[in-house]
Amino acid sequence: MTERRTILAISGSTRTGSSNESILRYLESQYSEVLEFVFYPGLTSLPHFNPDFDSTPPASVVQLRQSISDADGILICTPEYIFALPGALKNLIEWLVSTTIMDGKPTAYIVASGLGERSFESLGVILKTLSAQVSEESKLLIQGARAKMSANAGPKDEQTSQDLDRLMKSLISSLNIQTARSS
Repeated sequence: MTERRTILAISGSTRTGSSNESILRYLESQYSEVLEFVFYPGLTSLPHFNPDFDSTPPASVVQLRQSISDADGILICTPEYIFALPGALKNLIEWLVSTTIMDGKPTAYIVASGLGERSFESLGVILKTLSAQVSEESKLLIQGARAKMSANAGPKDEQTSQDLDRLMKSLISSLNIQTARSS
């Protein structure tokens, strides 16, 4: 059996039981044989980004950077708030700008929201700027997410299920994992 790879799962929503967290939990349940999901808990504990503190960052930022460095891959699932990325997620990303920890890091992202188009585009540009390894198949926009996802049972429709599977197969492929599920 292949050693499981570690995925740092980051929900861009700060709401308990959000659709975004539900999607990540669903993916964890579907891919637990090949991936160990570690959920980043500190989205709201990060201080506002301040370049003055970047050279000697607060402990929560050091922990964030270490979590990303330790992970084999990153999976982000976020809503869109007022046609933009949520402030807490943007803040997390800003603490990474002066580092190279995302350089070549296998990454997948999902924007699951009402519309989500602007956040989807914005997150793609940001991850490219950070030199994250994101393939076209590792990006997914789920519009009308609440209608397409059940809180505890996963996708409500076959297309969303297939789209999530395609995204995960792409991420798994970027981690060089060979499994029966990904073939």
